[in-house]
Amino acid sequence: MIDFDTALALVLREARPLPCETVSLGAAGERVLAADLRARGDAPRTAVSAMDGYAVRDVDLATLPARLPVAAVAFAGRADVPVLPAGTCVRVFTGGPTPHGADRVIIQEIVGRDGDEALFEVPPGPGTHIRTAGSDFRAGDVLLPAGTVLGFRAMVAAAAADVAALPVVRQPRVIILGTGDELAEPGQALETPGSIPESVSFGVAALARQCGGEVLACRRLTDTPELLEAAARRALDEADLVVVTGGASVGEKDYARAMFAPFGLELIFSKVAIKPGKPVWFGRAGGALVLGLPGNPTSALVTARLFMAPLVAGLAGRDPAALLNWRDMTLTAPLKPCGERETFERGRLGDGGVAGLEVQDSATQKALATADVLIRRRPGAPGLSAGEAAAVLDF
Repeated sequence: MIDFDTALALVLREARPLPCETVSLGAAGERVLAADLRARGDAPRTAVSAMDGYAVRDVDLATLPARLPVAAVAFAGRADVPVLPAGTCVRVFTGGPTPHGADRVIIQEIVGRDGDEALFEVPPGPGTHIRTAGSDFRAGDVLLPAGTVLGFRAMVAAAAADVAALPVVRQPRVIILGTGDELAEPGQALETPGSIPESVSFGVAALARQCGGEVLACRRLTDTPELLEAAARRALDEADLVVVTGGASVGEKDYARAMFAPFGLELIFSKVAIKPGKPVWFGRAGGALVLGLPGNPTSALVTARLFMAPLVAGLAGRDPAALLNWRDMTLTAPLKPCGERETFERGRLGDGGVAGLEVQDSATQKALATADVLIRRRPGAPGLSAGEAAAVLDF
């Protein structure tokens, strides 16, 4: 059995980005850019108006009030750039090309109109309200560096580069196998004597997606060796990471690791000295990574957050360290001394700090839903009083 830091280091060693692929712009959201993205052209391509108003020459407004004939109209999308004749103005709309010769655009709110003439009575102020050509970026500029997660803001810049497809890190394909004769499809457990709803895979799958993974399937399996081996073979053929829940203890039907043995399972670690989650294990079989999580819901979700989340993020090209951002927070309630195993208590954020949940049972599900953070307690650590600091991780 190894300690938490050693186990995490072994997981992070495997958390290397997968090869890249090219996907359409519309499919690139939340993916990780695999190469610098450069603009194909200038933005804007020509000078455009930043406001609805009238393009003018300063010399024509040297004396106010002034009347200027409206020589043309420029809407956004107009391909040609009009010329501004001396002694006239051009009606322009936001995004429309500003005419050659114009010094500024005067906002329409301070301009009057009399038929085909515009009336200028007040000074325009210092702003020109013109976006010059290339003022946002130039052709060849790097708009997004490699490694950028293509969130909603980055997607705007990606589209502005005028590209139809992007090179991205391939998403890790994840398959989740829930094992146990007692598990039933949610919605059917009450109709099946001796069964409980299988809940863990739903949380694990949501976390995997959140970290950049593509969840191909969640499969519930009875504790039948032949069935388990067939499921393991299929999952290893399809996935980059197989997550198996349950069957990681020492009972007569704990087959979680045995189901992968025929496919050359190489254990990287088998147990970790943590609470909850001591039975967590990690290895490789058939070219895929395999992570074994305990069957108890809280134990499974804690170990998934500590090990699976950074692993999936790293495989997806994200920075695993961003998911391991421990920080000190003030306790608003005392904590008991820690036992011999490193412990990750579930906590709840509140005004002024954090408090541990009253219920810390590894099988709890109701209390699990109320936890915001994990509170890290070192082996043998003394109790802490309210007002003291503890290390926490978003959960």
